[in-house]
Amino acid sequence: MIYLVTLIALVILAVLLWKAFGPDTSAPPAGRVLGPDDDPEFLWRMNRRAHPTTGENPESGPVDPKE
Repeated sequence: MIYLVTLIALVILAVLLWKAFGPDTSAPPAGRVLGPDDDPEFLWRMNRRAHPTTGENPESGPVDPKE
């Protein structure tokens, strides 16, 4: 019986120590990582390569949708 109580106490102690000193999972990631298919500049460059003669000014950059 004493072994069972000791085992339970060790498990509780391990869980408490993990909660106190374990990795911090409450902090959100620093920033959103954009993949190539979400990056407007990448998509603009790919469009320019695929259709080099289309558009009024091929040297103009991607249009910012926030403007």
